[in-house]
Amino acid sequence: MIFINPKIDFAFKKIFGSEDSKDILISFLNSLIYEARPVIQDLEIINPYLAPKIRGIKDTYLDIKAKIRDSESREESTVIIEMQVLNIEGFEKRILYNAAKSYSTQLSSGQGYQLLNPVIALTITDFVMFNELDSVTSKFILKEKDFLIDYPIYDIELIFVELPKFKKDESELENNIDKWLYFLNNARKLRDVPDSMGNIPEFQKAFYIANQANLSLDELEDQEKSEIFIQDQKGAIAKAISQSLEEGRQQGMQEGRQEGLQEGAKQKTYEIARKLLGVIDEPMIAQMTGLSLDELRSL
Repeated sequence: MIFINPKIDFAFKKIFGSEDSKDILISFLNSLIYEARPVIQDLEIINPYLAPKIRGIKDTYLDIKAKIRDSESREESTVIIEMQVLNIEGFEKRILYNAAKSYSTQLSSGQGYQLLNPVIALTITDFVMFNELDSVTSKFILKEKDFLIDYPIYDIELIFVELPKFKKDESELENNIDKWLYFLNNARKLRDVPDSMGNIPEFQKAFYIANQANLSLDELEDQEKSEIFIQDQKGAIAKAISQSLEEGRQQGMQEGRQEGLQEGAKQKTYEIARKLLGVIDEPMIAQMTGLSLDELRSL
């Protein structure tokens, strides 16, 4: 079997956001939000996947939006699920904006604030966002600045899952949290459903949907276009860095002195790195420019 890449465009939404994927999405959200506890018993997918996708690839992210009911508190919440492949400029602000917008637009004119329900923004990234944190998952809520006391209303939560930090192989998978992260990271490379997942209905179904043989020609074309688009974007970034570094070296050479060569290249490297911060993750910038992570943080 050949599986589509669940981190790419429509594939993520097809697997987790289709009308018949509710059981998959419930398992996925219970794992990543509630640490595999069966808190969500049912949900409503607000913007389900519809095939075929509109022709043309212009976005490197996608949203699944769902209403969930917490079986413990009986409270209803809205969850925004986003898979982000490239660290584009303004990404962090967009996450916060989308969460705040979903929270603020719940009320019609004249309705009371007590009717507002919590919003959870679950963002899965294919790059490292928080180098200072070792954990794969991080959760942010409103707190008092100096004493770190929680704000009385626990209504907006930002959850980030950084896939590059997940390093476990199949033999190390302990629970559904590990298995879903392994699925996202490795489905494209697999040729069979792993034994540890084959007897779990939600994973069986996820792999069935992800099986390339079950896609229409239009969906296969969309998948291919999405992967080409992402690779083109990464290639363009790498090419821009390479060209700029070469310009820096040439600038130094024109000064006719070794000191000028080194200083010109160094300053050009810093200039490039500054522009890339917030666009792609820091380890990739360090690898491409030769700067250390400490040097990048000093910028």
